[in-house]
Amino acid sequence: MKTTLKSVIRDPSLAPEGKLKIDWAQAHMPVLNRIREQFEREQPFKGLKVAISLHLEAKTAYLAKVVQAGGAEVAITGSNPLSTQDDVCAALVEDGIAVFAKYNPTPEEYHELLVKTVETKPDLIIDDGGDLVTILHTERQDLLPNVRGGAEETTTGILRLKAMDKEGSLKFPMVAVNDAYCKYLFDNRYGTGQSVWDGINRTTNLVVAGKTVVVNGYGWCGKGVAMRAKGLGANVVVTEVDAIKAVEAYMDGFTVLPMAEAAKVGEFFVTVTGNKDVITGEHIAQMKDGAILSNAGHFDVEVNLVELAALSVSKRTVRRNIEEYVLKDGRKIYVLAEGRLVNLAAGDGHPAEIMDMTFALQALSLKYVNENYEAIGSRVVNVPFELDEQVARTKLASLGIAIDTLSDEQKAYLDSWASH
Repeated sequence: MKTTLKSVIRDPSLAPEGKLKIDWAQAHMPVLNRIREQFEREQPFKGLKVAISLHLEAKTAYLAKVVQAGGAEVAITGSNPLSTQDDVCAALVEDGIAVFAKYNPTPEEYHELLVKTVETKPDLIIDDGGDLVTILHTERQDLLPNVRGGAEETTTGILRLKAMDKEGSLKFPMVAVNDAYCKYLFDNRYGTGQSVWDGINRTTNLVVAGKTVVVNGYGWCGKGVAMRAKGLGANVVVTEVDAIKAVEAYMDGFTVLPMAEAAKVGEFFVTVTGNKDVITGEHIAQMKDGAILSNAGHFDVEVNLVELAALSVSKRTVRRNIEEYVLKDGRKIYVLAEGRLVNLAAGDGHPAEIMDMTFALQALSLKYVNENYEAIGSRVVNVPFELDEQVARTKLASLGIAIDTLSDEQKAYLDSWASH
């Protein structure tokens, strides 16, 4: 369903460039293409309004078009001020989708664009980091009765949602898409692993081989970043607060150190924890001249830039997306993409084939919550396993890969405690 809402974008004339990007993404997203065909037949969102907050680039744009194909009136905004692509925004407006997003708005403009998105009175939402949910539960509680539910993309957003669920303040159901197997096994590990280094390499144009890379956090994103750094020839150090993950990193062949020690040896740093103050002034004071700091967690709070600035005598931009801080003793520390998501703020994000599976889960989860929101109630729920499996089977089919099936006798054997 095309919208009649007035969009807020930077430059409508960029639409042709954005359309080419979206077409390229669509050509490499076979799972989402099949879901689009299903949605066009079934019209699961007919007459409904859907608000989306995601990193607004070509792959996200195609998800918005798939939801629109299911009968929805769609409004979309960006979930990070530096990852929005103005040409993609313009192309979506031409396709009848309401867009409230610009590249690099002021903090005040960025917040206003989020608010405008929820003011479209959505029935359903797709969120990234919990921004739409937060605004609906604070500033615009008057809009809560309209919302049937939604789906959340990120680890950070799910942590926020679970905190709301625990204290009983969540007012509608949310599906934890990030916790689905086809999300964290592939998107977080392979998608983040590749796209982080795409962003770092494109931005710095420096060699990784032979250098020491410190990966802060060994969750699924950290595993991917460390694996790809190793593949590039780096010496990889992992920092962790979780003893089990630290043992895993050690057995995967990586050096495990506390951050106070890792700070002394690192040349590249990548934070992927979802927490604040992972790198502080105390750590920066120990770093080598020329250390490069980057973040792949959702919010720009993992590297404490306030404390870095306090240690510095000057700051300047030396390349696009590289800020140079000169410390009082003359050492130089470099920060990529203002401490925001380096893979999106300084790159194009995850590969299209990876986001194909993630956004397929988003689309199917949105359909699921719309059909079951009354039964689910106001809580956080996991993606049903059958949807996860459906995405995986569709992906295999698109690759021309067949797998085995259990026979009835094998199923009976697995189901019986007395079998031997």
